[in-house]
Amino acid sequence: MKNIRILFVVLVAFICTASSLASAPTLTITVNNNSSREIRHFYLSPANNDSWGPDQLNNSPIGSGNSRQLNVSWEQSTVKLVAEDQDGCFLQTTVQASGSPEWTIDNNTSRNCGN
Repeated sequence: MKNIRILFVVLVAFICTASSLASAPTLTITVNNNSSREIRHFYLSPANNDSWGPDQLNNSPIGSGNSRQLNVSWEQSTVKLVAEDQDGCFLQTTVQASGSPEWTIDNNTSRNCGN
């Protein structure tokens, strides 16, 4: 009986440790800035939510003609990508959170400038 209790305690400890080590899968998002404007901020949000997370660029803008790969942890099946350009206008799209999603921003990408 004592051996069963020890086995039970060890099993519970193992399960607790394994679940605490589990984390959201890492997603690599590529942002291609083919527009003539610098992207100064980049945010993530659940697809059906307008509450954005922190800026993913860390004060390192994506210049015109440049690309950036962002490695983020994400648990949901889709993710809303929100970019803010040098004019303070917002651009957004929603992508599947699997594989390596890519978003190309160009001068025809719809912008919300608050007008």
